[in-house]
Amino acid sequence: MITGNVTTPFGRRPMTYGMLVDQLAIQDIDQNASVDKWKLYRWLCEARPRLGISDRALSLLNALLSFYPKSELVGSDSLIVFPSNAQLSLRAHGMAEATIRRHIAALVEAGLLIRRDSANGKRFARRDSEGDLGQAFGFSLAPLLQRAAEIESLAASVVAERIHYQGLKERLTICRRDIVKLLQTAIEENGGEEDGDLAHMSALYRDVVSRLPRQPEAFELDAILIVLDALRENLVKLLTEWCKSEKKNGNDAQFERHIQNSNTNAQYELEPRFEKKQGQGRDPDNGTPQSGADTGSSVRRDLGHIPQRPDTYPGSGPSGDIVMKPFPLGMVLSACPEIRNYGPGGAIGTWRDFLGAAVIVRSMLGVSPSAFEEACAVMGPENAATAIACILERAGHVNSAGGYLRDLTRRAERGEFSLGPMLMAQLRANGEIGVKRA
Repeated sequence: MITGNVTTPFGRRPMTYGMLVDQLAIQDIDQNASVDKWKLYRWLCEARPRLGISDRALSLLNALLSFYPKSELVGSDSLIVFPSNAQLSLRAHGMAEATIRRHIAALVEAGLLIRRDSANGKRFARRDSEGDLGQAFGFSLAPLLQRAAEIESLAASVVAERIHYQGLKERLTICRRDIVKLLQTAIEENGGEEDGDLAHMSALYRDVVSRLPRQPEAFELDAILIVLDALRENLVKLLTEWCKSEKKNGNDAQFERHIQNSNTNAQYELEPRFEKKQGQGRDPDNGTPQSGADTGSSVRRDLGHIPQRPDTYPGSGPSGDIVMKPFPLGMVLSACPEIRNYGPGGAIGTWRDFLGAAVIVRSMLGVSPSAFEEACAVMGPENAATAIACILERAGHVNSAGGYLRDLTRRAERGEFSLGPMLMAQLRANGEIGVKRA
């Protein structure tokens, strides 16, 4: 039975306030309380990261539990074990005595053990005339019984977090697999060419995956999954539009031959590239690479700087130009949250609200109506408004918002500009996507 005595450590070991609190806490243990010691030990193993103890300390605690004769810790019993260091070493797989002392101190510091030291510091027990255990000196396991519910709760939360993290990684793996294979299918159906929307989506995928940390946190996986889910959805929509177009054109009066890539052994790989050429840097405006005098077609293909596909998204550009599809509104608002303040009631829920807010921001930044109309004609209204939102985020670094927008418009008209890298740069700046590497 647990007594209410408060004892101090033997020798030079100091008495701390935490030891006093632990000893006072075990006095409130219900005499009928009980818990299976090995089930409790499994909870301890699960909750180890939260308790701040090492696996070696848990091995020593396992040895101490083995000296308790019953399978359950009961509040009405004496919960003190008193093995010698030699016996502890045998049951702890030959652990050295110095290591035993260090891990016992760690268990006491974590509040999982209490020292019950005798007058001379030895561990022993006295028995009464009937042979029953009387007063004992050693290590009290009472804190384990007193904290059993807390330890079980910690273990359950750790398991839930682990399952959630595993689920995120599985979702990310499936999403990456879907995007790679859907892009392969789209490129094959496009005659083996990666252009237009396909080049834009491919560049965005490489940019996201190249910044995936080796050991990402759960919040980083959440942010990356938002972007990749939107990219997969856009890919599916693009292929769906192609299927509908083929069905409309598949009649006797107008027969179009199916384009098939004859190179059946080619393997399209969409994993990120890490090699860099000397003199190649990053454009400070939109995060896209730029080189010196030689800018090859392979570099432009990797970065999405290819004119857009002329049969995917009819727009209102000059001379029948084609505008690229807008990014998902949620992704744009995550990258450019400042524009929400200019929406109706300080919020933006639809593209109509977003375009209205962009008009207000355009006037506030000093962008002329002609510059904005030209951007809408070349890039499309949604993408032009997205560019305005990105300029608003970088207003402190842009000297002339109107001149900057006209420059982006001219580059987009030549097929040399994509909003993807600019949005990804804003997402990273806002902490939506982790950039650390292990």
